[in-house]
Amino acid sequence: MLTPWRLFLCQMALNIFYHIAKASLCLGGQDIFATVRENSPTGEFIANLSINGDPAGASSIRLCLTGENADWFYLEGRTIRLNSSFSRALDREVLGSVLIAALTCYENEIIRGRYRIMVEILNENDNMPHFIEDTIQPRYISELLSVNSMVFTVKARDVDGDTITYMVDKSTNCVPLIKTDASYFRIDLPNSGMVILDKPLDYETKTQLQVVIYAVETSTKEKYSTTATVTVNVLDGDDQYPQFQPCAPVYEDGDHNICTNPVYSVNITETDEDAVLYFSPGPILAEDGDKNILTPLVYSILSGDDNGRFTIDSKTGEITLRHRVENRLLTPSFRLRIMAAQVNDPKKYSVATALIHVLSENRFPPFFNKTVYKGFLIESSSPATLVTTYGNQVLLVQAIDRDFRDPLTGSSKLYHITQDGIVIAKTDRLRAFDRHILEVIATDEESGEAAHASVDIEVLQRGQPVPRSPFGEERLFGDMHAGMAGGIAAVVFIVAVLALFLFLWLAKRRRERRDPVERGAVALGKHPNVEASAPISPRQVS
Repeated sequence: MLTPWRLFLCQMALNIFYHIAKASLCLGGQDIFATVRENSPTGEFIANLSINGDPAGASSIRLCLTGENADWFYLEGRTIRLNSSFSRALDREVLGSVLIAALTCYENEIIRGRYRIMVEILNENDNMPHFIEDTIQPRYISELLSVNSMVFTVKARDVDGDTITYMVDKSTNCVPLIKTDASYFRIDLPNSGMVILDKPLDYETKTQLQVVIYAVETSTKEKYSTTATVTVNVLDGDDQYPQFQPCAPVYEDGDHNICTNPVYSVNITETDEDAVLYFSPGPILAEDGDKNILTPLVYSILSGDDNGRFTIDSKTGEITLRHRVENRLLTPSFRLRIMAAQVNDPKKYSVATALIHVLSENRFPPFFNKTVYKGFLIESSSPATLVTTYGNQVLLVQAIDRDFRDPLTGSSKLYHITQDGIVIAKTDRLRAFDRHILEVIATDEESGEAAHASVDIEVLQRGQPVPRSPFGEERLFGDMHAGMAGGIAAVVFIVAVLALFLFLWLAKRRRERRDPVERGAVALGKHPNVEASAPISPRQVS
């Protein structure tokens, strides 16, 4: 028999069981841990709920998603699906690697359960690597940087976290118009991006280099890659020696020249003293071989100054003759060795030679025996012919300088003047009716004085005679055809003969008409107007 207190306990147990049975619709659930691939489409399955009740069939329960990433999910019954769209893709690099939300179960608007939702986003290789901009900026490197030294380091980033390998792209070296300078660089450690100098730099050869760096994924099947061109500006270093000017190149390769120092020369006389010397091919001048540095130089005479006879300005290189030469026969010349060295590094120097010739004093300027010469040539196929002048005489062009015994010579493309002043023409390159006016200049190489003359040369036709003088009869026909000139000359000759016969005939007729007394006087050898020695009366005369 049940006692009252036992009935009370049973009643309480039944009430508790009733409430437990009512709350069982939200029970049975648990925290959700799932995965989803990056860039998955909308509606992608995430997980199923394990609660007892079904929101679709029981109106007394309600499920609610909350949390930071709750908007990336939606419920379909007891199934959780991905809430993405075309304009809002699931991007791991933007959202992070995990989506976190919370699921709350309400029963009769009373919270009966709360569960965590954690969804890991699985990475997809959907990004290409790219170089960090600061690591591919132009670089400035001294040409003195030693081989095997690090030049710069590049860095590329892949937001997918893939492993990247670096290499120097040398494939463009063989492609015209886009050839790079890859041969100067190498990368020893592919994962480091450290670029090493592989051969010496030379500012005088190349002032700017371009190298293409290649970054490629090595941990993916896609092997996405990217490239960057890095410009390396070569800075001039003090590695060149001075060069005397003008520099005579013996080797040229683009902008890089290898030169030899010139030999300077000048002439002086026995009377020169305390005079600045002006050398040829130019003043004594040296420049630093590093054109972008141009270190100051200092000049000195190593040998040949003849106990201070010659001095040099240490800053300008100007040489001065301090004492006159007493006897040019004993010292006809001097040879100076000139050194130009860097002020900041005397070990960098260059040496040139200066020749000084001692000559006798120049007293007479050169001159020609004529100011204008006239020459003629007969058209011919022979390779060379002497140029003649009037009267078919050999043309002589003579330049005279009383300071010298040796005659002067000269030549051009068509004419050559020998030491004797004979003008030789290259006849096979000339044609009839050609006319050339040559300017002949005789220069005293010691004093610089010069004399001028001109040679007027005409090319005549075959068979055309050379005029005898500037004003001769033949000169009238100098510009006519040879046959026409001969015909005119024959006509003139015939007219002259006829005129002579006419003159003789008229003279004869005149003699026949003279007075007998006059003829008798002539026969006696007297002039008709001369009176007789004896007096003659008027009657006798009549």
